[in-house]
Amino acid sequence: MSCLMVERCGAISFESPDQNALCIHMLAAVHPGEIGTKKKVKRLLSFQRYFHASRLLRGPSPHSSLHLLDEDYLGQAAHMLSKVGTWSFDIFLFDRLTNGNSLVTLLCHLFNVYGLIHHFQLDMVKLHRFLGMVQEDYHSQNPYHNAVHAADVTQAMHCYLKEPKLAGYLTPMDIFLGLMAAAAHDVDHPGVNQPFLIKTKHHLASLYQNTSVLESHHWRSTVGMLRESGLLSHLPTDMTQDIEQQLGSLILATDISRQNEFLGRLKSHLDSDDISLEDPDHRHFMLQIALKCADICNPCRDWDLSRQWSERVCEEFYRQGDLERRCDLEISPLCDQQANTVPVIQIGFIAFLVEPLFQEWTRFTDGSLLAECMLGHLRKNKERWRQLKCREQDTDTPAPGTEQQGTGTGVP
Repeated sequence: MSCLMVERCGAISFESPDQNALCIHMLAAVHPGEIGTKKKVKRLLSFQRYFHASRLLRGPSPHSSLHLLDEDYLGQAAHMLSKVGTWSFDIFLFDRLTNGNSLVTLLCHLFNVYGLIHHFQLDMVKLHRFLGMVQEDYHSQNPYHNAVHAADVTQAMHCYLKEPKLAGYLTPMDIFLGLMAAAAHDVDHPGVNQPFLIKTKHHLASLYQNTSVLESHHWRSTVGMLRESGLLSHLPTDMTQDIEQQLGSLILATDISRQNEFLGRLKSHLDSDDISLEDPDHRHFMLQIALKCADICNPCRDWDLSRQWSERVCEEFYRQGDLERRCDLEISPLCDQQANTVPVIQIGFIAFLVEPLFQEWTRFTDGSLLAECMLGHLRKNKERWRQLKCREQDTDTPAPGTEQQGTGTGVP
């Protein structure tokens, strides 16, 4: 049964202003005694959602109107899911059609598609509880690091798991780990980066000794929600411990400061032609690479989608810069809107991070149709940003003969 079908079986109402998944409402009806406990646990899991962080980071909670899903919207969402493996998948439209429940709906569908619910004998109530907790602990106020980004990364991961070079070797456990890590890789992200947490002496920076602070928190939060939901409680202890550790290895790989480490290893393997996908360690490494690609694949989407993501991530940067300015802190790189425009940021991001990684991914896939499609979008988008940068420079350049007007210097 798909998540869409399950949602239609329950009461169509919402209990929270940010319109959490309908299945969570159903779970509350089934297990009314767990509501208070769940809220207490979330306070422990979430480092910004409740009382761990300054109100300055979150701002006022939005009071959006409630919308009920009708059959037309559900039908359109279901139709989109039939094409979830296409690279042109519009996650923004899908999120609207699912009333902000894109992550839960997508994961339910993919777990069914891959047969993971049957293979791991997952309890549907516990699965919905876990996915609802993950979706809810993404901060909807973040322009970029929110549940829609998680859903987008998960959809990209699904596309990569279907790559012919990789798909035939993947076990159900590999697929389970890849999708779970993609969905939870940024859970409870505060909308500020690691340097901000370090210079403000946040307790998480101390806890994780200023190393992979956010990624460590995303992982530990995910483990906490897995245990609280009881999703894996029926599995052997050694198996659940292995799942938790491998999820950590995947999520920690998304730390952008480790980009050169992973890129160097990938290049070395490809140059030596020694990747053996029968080897579990090699498969896990390629899952790490796939997740890293999915996490920064926005410039490889078509222009309309790519530009939206670019504007969102830059808006999040600028918000951090504004916060740092208000707190009399040094403004972090890329966070000053006056000094760093969206085209400038994106050109640098593509040139130094995205292009090198996806060129090596294309080598790994032997130039698959998807990989070539992504590189094509990447090149076109890079050129569009260059054009926009030139227009900005032309706009900022004074007309000939007017540069020094009013200075009294007489310099032409």
